[in-house]
Amino acid sequence: MHSTTPSPVAEAQVDVLIPTRNRPAALAVTLTSLMAQTAASLRIVVADQSDSSSLNAPELRAVIRLLRAQGRPLDWHGPRPRRGLAEQRSFLLGQARAPHVLFLDDDVILEPDLVERLLAAIRRARCGFVGSAVHGLSHLHDERPHHEVISWWGDTVEPERIRPGGPQWERHHLHSAANLYHLQQRLGTPSRSEPDAPPRLYKVAWVGGCVLFDTAKLRAAGGFDFWQDLPASHCGEDVLAQLRVMARDGGCGLFPSGAYHQELPTTVPERDCDAPWALQAVLP
Repeated sequence: MHSTTPSPVAEAQVDVLIPTRNRPAALAVTLTSLMAQTAASLRIVVADQSDSSSLNAPELRAVIRLLRAQGRPLDWHGPRPRRGLAEQRSFLLGQARAPHVLFLDDDVILEPDLVERLLAAIRRARCGFVGSAVHGLSHLHDERPHHEVISWWGDTVEPERIRPGGPQWERHHLHSAANLYHLQQRLGTPSRSEPDAPPRLYKVAWVGGCVLFDTAKLRAAGGFDFWQDLPASHCGEDVLAQLRVMARDGGCGLFPSGAYHQELPTTVPERDCDAPWALQAVLP
């Protein structure tokens, strides 16, 4: 196992935690979008479970060099043994030092102000997490108005106990394809034209790909301590962790979102074990 020399300790407000496997080019794109973030106080931590080190890719090495030249701390761990995404996320959470952690998939592109907006939202809401759902822009012409249902939070975000298959579970349809993007176009995005306006927050079942947590609240909910109860090939580990945080401290989505999916094939083709369904016993 290889691990690069850790970056010097920085007073980061957000640790960006990225699990990756066999996607060096996509990861380079994701890291490039982090390079442009208006939130200055970021530290990036990558855990690589690739078959061979992603650092063999010259395009990825180039972006990492540029990030470090900018003064963006980046710690690289791997390649690590393949034990599944839940273990990978648990390992990453163990590396966190900042009061907030952004779990970011390795195939997501962020708008330049997104981390700053997420941080402002979680500080205002004082909840467990705020997620920015990813848009799939290949679906721009795929209108699904019956899935553009949204329910807003008011001044506070309250804890919710959500179960797989329950009535609140249906909220996940909003995050499929380009549904949320279409809704943003229809309702408008006042927070972009009014920078001082508070962010709009909405109710979710879960958010995939780009989620900012209060670090202490995620750890208090157990983090990803269930990883040993899952086979290496599983999905939904991020959903299960979010359900546990929501039950204690609440969670929400950010409107408008500012995250975009690269829409690559999944690196987890075997999806028979879906964590929130398989491990319902660990839900509060």
